[in-house]
Amino acid sequence: MRNQHFEIFIDGGCGTCSREASWLRRLDQGRGALKLHDIADPDFNPSEFGIDLNAAMHTIHGRYPDGRVITGLEVFRAAYAAVGYGWVWAPTGWPLIRPVADAVYHKFARRRLRRRIRSCKTGILQNSPVSEQG
Repeated sequence: MRNQHFEIFIDGGCGTCSREASWLRRLDQGRGALKLHDIADPDFNPSEFGIDLNAAMHTIHGRYPDGRVITGLEVFRAAYAAVGYGWVWAPTGWPLIRPVADAVYHKFARRRLRRRIRSCKTGILQNSPVSEQG
């Protein structure tokens, strides 16, 4: 396998996303279980990872070491599991809770993107502190 870590594609221009990335990096404690990619970085090439940039801006994407791409809350469940905290997000995958949790996430994602677009004065995504750190 090319990678032995779970990859997350974060919008580094989003404050909430950047904070989540920092938190996950702290939980990883340098073990390399996660690799974070900033989709707002002008050098980011989504085709390298088999994802669509527009889709990634609308919902979080993650990629397993075998190349499978996942989206939405499943990314958080996988990321937290990779750093040993899978129990935190596990309830969002339970049958009765999952539809509600997914709806809440999608509502957040839509609002996040609207706020992000309004705050982008140039129309070009700016560099951010997320970067491709493992």
